[in-house]
Amino acid sequence: MDVAVELKQYFLELLKDPVSRAGIIMGSVLVLSLMVNKVFLRWVLFLTRKTKTDLDDQIVAALHRPLFITLVVVGFAWSVEGFPLRESSSFLISGVLKTIMVLIWSGAALKMGSIILKTVAQFEERIAFIQPRTLPLFEILIKTVVVGGAIYFAFLAWDVDVTGWLASAGIVGIAVGFAAKDTLANLFAGFFILADAPYKLGDYIVLGTGLRGEVTAIGFRSTRIQTRDDIEITVPNAVIANSKIVNESGGPHEKERIRVKVSVAYGSDLEQVKEVLMSTVIGWEQVCDDPRHLPRVRFRRFGEAGLEHELMAWVDKPELRGRVLHRLNTRVYNALREAGIEIPYPKRDVYIKEMPGSTASPMTPLKTEKT
Repeated sequence: MDVAVELKQYFLELLKDPVSRAGIIMGSVLVLSLMVNKVFLRWVLFLTRKTKTDLDDQIVAALHRPLFITLVVVGFAWSVEGFPLRESSSFLISGVLKTIMVLIWSGAALKMGSIILKTVAQFEERIAFIQPRTLPLFEILIKTVVVGGAIYFAFLAWDVDVTGWLASAGIVGIAVGFAAKDTLANLFAGFFILADAPYKLGDYIVLGTGLRGEVTAIGFRSTRIQTRDDIEITVPNAVIANSKIVNESGGPHEKERIRVKVSVAYGSDLEQVKEVLMSTVIGWEQVCDDPRHLPRVRFRRFGEAGLEHELMAWVDKPELRGRVLHRLNTRVYNALREAGIEIPYPKRDVYIKEMPGSTASPMTPLKTEKT
C-alpha cells in the first residue's frame, strides 16, 4: 500500500509540473491515436470488405490518416494549455494548429469527393447528369468549393474578419469579369460542351467554318482538332459553342456513306449501267457488306447532258472517306470504259451566220467547242 500511495503522490506531483503534464498528456494521446488507428484499419476495413462495393473501402482509406493526425493535434493543443504562455504565443500556436486541421481535412474532402464522383459516374443509367465525360466539370466545382471553404476557415483560424475581403472580392470579380470576358466565355462554353457532349475524344467533326478533323483534346478553354493533313488546330470553345457541329462519328455507329455521282449518255442500257456500277463495290473489302449497309445504285434525274446516277456505299470510319472515294472513282471510270458506256460531257456547236470577206455559206458550222 505504501508503494501505491507513493506512486500516486509522485504522479500528482508530476501533474503539477507543466512540462511533465504536457508530456504525459501527449504520450497518452499518441498511444491512444496509435491504438485507434490500428483498430480502425483492422476492424473497420475488415467490415467494409464484406460489402459489394469498394466505395466504403476507399473512403475509410482516405479518412484514417486525417483522423490520426486530428487526434495528435488535439492532444498537442490539450497538452500546451497548462503552460504559462504569452497571449501572442498562444494565439500563434492556436492559429497554426487550426490551419493544419483545415489543410488536412480539405485534402480529405477533395479525395473523398473525387472517389464519390467516380463511383457515381459508373451508374450513368440512373444518374444522367454525372457521367465519365462530365467528371472534370464536377471535379472543378468540388475543388472550387473546398478550396474556397479552406481559405475562409483559414482566415477564421487567425481571427481575420473576411467581410471586407468578400466585398472587395466581389468588386474585383466584376472588374476581372469585364476584363477577361473572352476567357470566361470560353470557360463556360467548355463547361457546356463537357455537359452536353456534342462530341468526344476520337470523333470526326465538321464545324460550320468547314474545318474537319479528329478531336484530340477537349479542354475548358479550347478544343484541339487534328486535320487529315496532320495539322493540329486549337479552336476556342466559345467559337465551337456558337457554330454548327456535324459529328461524323455520332449516331448509332461510326459508318459513313460515300456517294459517287455518275452521268451516262442517253441511249445507254440502264440495267447494264447498274450492273457495271455495282460490280465496282460488290466484294470489295474497302466498303461495308453487312445487310443494313449494302451498296446501292440510284437513277437520280435526266440531266442536261446525260442520265445521272448515284452509287452509294458505306465505309467503316469517317477518316476512310477520302481514300475510299478516290479508289472508287477510279474503279467506276475503268469499269464504264471497259463496258463501252459513254460518260458524256457538254458539247457546243458554234455557227457563224455571216462573216465579211468569207466565202463560207451562211449557217455553216465553222467550229465545234467542247466544254
